[in-house]
Amino acid sequence: MSQKIYGFNGRLTESFPSQVMVDITEVCNLGCIHCAHPAFKLSPVYQKSMLDPELNKKMVDEVFHHGRNFTKYIRYTSNGEPLVHPKSYDMIQYAVINSGTKVTLTTNGTLLNEKRMKKLLDTGLHMIDISIDAFHNKTYKKVRVGGNLEITKKNVLKLLDLKAQSNGGTKIIVSFVEQNQNSNEIELFKKFWSKTGADEVLIRKLHTNSGSNSHENNKNKEKVRRPCLYPWERVVLTAKGKLSFCPTDWYGKSEISDYRNTEIRTIWSGEFYKDLRNQHLNSKFKNKFCEKCPDWCNTSWPKDQNKSYADLVEKILYNE
Repeated sequence: MSQKIYGFNGRLTESFPSQVMVDITEVCNLGCIHCAHPAFKLSPVYQKSMLDPELNKKMVDEVFHHGRNFTKYIRYTSNGEPLVHPKSYDMIQYAVINSGTKVTLTTNGTLLNEKRMKKLLDTGLHMIDISIDAFHNKTYKKVRVGGNLEITKKNVLKLLDLKAQSNGGTKIIVSFVEQNQNSNEIELFKKFWSKTGADEVLIRKLHTNSGSNSHENNKNKEKVRRPCLYPWERVVLTAKGKLSFCPTDWYGKSEISDYRNTEIRTIWSGEFYKDLRNQHLNSKFKNKFCEKCPDWCNTSWPKDQNKSYADLVEKILYNE
């Protein structure tokens, strides 16, 4: 496998991750069928963890001092619902003010009452991605178990209205993970949200959460193994305060080290990542987690025809 094809180029840099993902909590208020959380919640690994705000501050400060011009954005998300964290707004605002880069949030939108919407918009974050995944409420209840589309839709429409009133720069996008239960609603979904003022409507690929759950319409059609993008693109700060190399790992199998005792830049340029990248380049895995994961086929490199979520978000954030 040639490093001229797979390796650092474009937004992917050897100096610092182009994306820092922050999983700020393990707690969620829904039980989505395409998500590993329902099973994860029953496992001994689940601890209802909430990220220590001091570790968030450490990460933001490190991005400012060492990741500027390299890190395209910090993405607040979680192995749960980010807005469950009582300090989520404060942590997001600290990142917006102090990171020197763009800041985004991924949320299911169910907790967004008007007070919280205004508080969120007041942080000045650059993009909010609301995961909806359905056009009809009947489908929504099947896919996003425990949710009600009418409530979520009302919340998002209000958020769009408040954003328009404030003349703020926050981009509001809605996203849809295609699966058997909802694939016939894609065009209706795109048409509705495009007309309501959403800055972008993203249709996303379904993955297996590193093999944690399987889906009948997520079969790997590629016969020859190629490197997964993630070891060249991003690092994850987990709710437990660990640095991890895989954003779809729920069970700590991709943890590298405790962030309390190290730095992102040290890990990123260190022997662990160098070895991990070589395993992917040569398809010779000592790392059994990566070897068994089927989701490498759903990652897209910057020069691929099919753009990744990171490529699309970067385009939205930087108006490219």
